[in-house]
Amino acid sequence: MDGKAIILMGSKKDLEFCRKITKYLTILGIDYEFRVASAHKTPHKALAIIKEYEAQKVVFVTVAGRSNALSAFVDGQTTKPVIACPPYSEKYGGADIYSSLRLPSGIGSLTTIEPEGAAIAVAKIFAIDNKKLQRTIQEYQLRKKQEIEKADELLEHLK
Repeated sequence: MDGKAIILMGSKKDLEFCRKITKYLTILGIDYEFRVASAHKTPHKALAIIKEYEAQKVVFVTVAGRSNALSAFVDGQTTKPVIACPPYSEKYGGADIYSSLRLPSGIGSLTTIEPEGAAIAVAKIFAIDNKKLQRTIQEYQLRKKQEIEKADELLEHLK
């Protein structure tokens, strides 16, 4: 496939969550790379990674727990799409995702807290000019709809 997702995580601790995203990227036929850089601790490294992909067809998926400055930081430095997919933590009662939602002016990163949603968003961005990928997404969505229909049929008989 022409293009790939760059999954940029704030630390190695985010790797397990990132693997959930790549599970769905693989199903949808999207190539990906893992990278690690912190907007707080290694901003020069993050800038170098962003610059490395500026001439390529990529979508950045940023994954950072707690204070997710990474997503807005990346978005402010690139013309490429940025999808924030912060790992939700019960420990913070949802407050940890606010830094992915309340952004400065001029920043347009999108946010989803579901790994599957992040992968689908990446696929839909690449599908704008890729008919084969459009069909792959349609087939994926059809399977999801069929799962619901099947569940309804099974439960319909439980009275």
